[in-house]
Amino acid sequence: MSDSAQLYEAGIATPPSTPAAAREKSRKPVELGVEEALSRTKLSPYWLDNPAQPPAEPKLTFDTQADLLIVGGGFTGLWAAVQAKEQMPDLDVVVIEAGRVAHGASGRAGGIISTSVMHGLPNAVRVFPNDIKQLEEFGHRNLDGFEETLKRYNIDADIEWNGEMTVAVDPDHVEHLQADYDLHTEYGHNVELLDGKATREQLDSPLFAGALWSRNRSGIVHPAKLAWGLKRAALSLGVRLYEYSPLLEVTDEGQTVFVKTPEGSVRAPRVLFGSGTAKVGIADINRRVLQVRDHVLATEPLTEEQLARIGWKNRQGIYDTRTQLNYFRLTKNNNIIFGGLVSYHFDGDPNPPQDEKRETYYRLAQAFYNTFPQLADVRFSHAWGGPIDYCSRGSVFAKRYLGEKAVFVAGYTGFGVAASRFGAFMGLNLLFDRQSPERDLDIAKLSPTYIPPEPVRWLAAKVTFHAFDGADAEGGWKRAWIKGIKALGFPM
Repeated sequence: MSDSAQLYEAGIATPPSTPAAAREKSRKPVELGVEEALSRTKLSPYWLDNPAQPPAEPKLTFDTQADLLIVGGGFTGLWAAVQAKEQMPDLDVVVIEAGRVAHGASGRAGGIISTSVMHGLPNAVRVFPNDIKQLEEFGHRNLDGFEETLKRYNIDADIEWNGEMTVAVDPDHVEHLQADYDLHTEYGHNVELLDGKATREQLDSPLFAGALWSRNRSGIVHPAKLAWGLKRAALSLGVRLYEYSPLLEVTDEGQTVFVKTPEGSVRAPRVLFGSGTAKVGIADINRRVLQVRDHVLATEPLTEEQLARIGWKNRQGIYDTRTQLNYFRLTKNNNIIFGGLVSYHFDGDPNPPQDEKRETYYRLAQAFYNTFPQLADVRFSHAWGGPIDYCSRGSVFAKRYLGEKAVFVAGYTGFGVAASRFGAFMGLNLLFDRQSPERDLDIAKLSPTYIPPEPVRWLAAKVTFHAFDGADAEGGWKRAWIKGIKALGFPM
């Protein structure tokens, strides 16, 4: 054996230069460690790093009145503003946003669109078994209206209607997919159940043992561009929007509601709160929702050669079947958006310092490489955390407050990109006391149950998320804890 070959065998030199070795080197990606792959990563949302971002609207710096005040310029608030003006063109609508449009939860989402307004069909069956047919109809109508609105206002949000796919990452999970397939087929969905080989032909990962592919009425969207497009539509309809105008105080004045901001105020007979988990001074709201933190990575744009290693020609949005699930999709420029690793911070801290630390994303990056080992040479361009408004039933709810002059809409539990349009519709119907089919159903009549206050909330969340980590492989007390939480009615 040559000296160079002996050194190579000892692991302290490069392999001898042979045609076969050269071919192998050109074929195999150069592996990056997690730290190196994240070393140049921007700790901010990929979606907001975009020249399409419009300038901010002025702050509210004076006292004003309105027919309808909407608190929150995220998806719920913007959809409510657009629909309110379409339904009642003469209505004077004011929207106040604490920061900038799309810089809250709406600009941090994964951007997978689902037909469900209920965090998926299985969850709908669990929570509202008697109303499934109507809820499915609402979901279909909602997506039709979603698509029509984008066309009507010429909103370019990089939308692709390629379906969504749930992939089994363990052979034991295939039975779960079969049950979901049967359920979706029963309610008329165009779904396809794939075995391991067929799944890997759609998207190649050594982890995938099967998949359920919902072929239509779902897809992917650029969430920030969607929010910016809805902002432009609302302004074109005459909505008055004030950014950097956080709510400081809300007062029930009997016939009207008075809302104070740092430099101005709004008085209105009706208020719609699309404020997610932000504290707005109504204690009952924060008993029914809590903020959990999702974490997301964006890769650098894949080259054609890198994309060919995994396939993904149909570009579906993907969820996997882990207890601590991951989801992923492609962008228009072929970045992979890879999310998961949910956590909770005491009292729903909206800006936890952990989100600004690279090591927070190490485990998520490792999960990416475990899922796609053939992309070991891919770096991450952006990493960020974002809030999810979690509630006990895992679906949107609308609840009246302040002598029925205000309605709070939230609780999407991660499915708000499309369901927020339906949530806004339901909230407006309740606020203006309009007869509408959903008001006859439990989704409008019932509210989610209370979530325990701090510190019980923090302790329970910590134990639950610790149970998520390793529950699939370890079972034991972790699996028993999760079953207990599900038995109490909380979506897992």
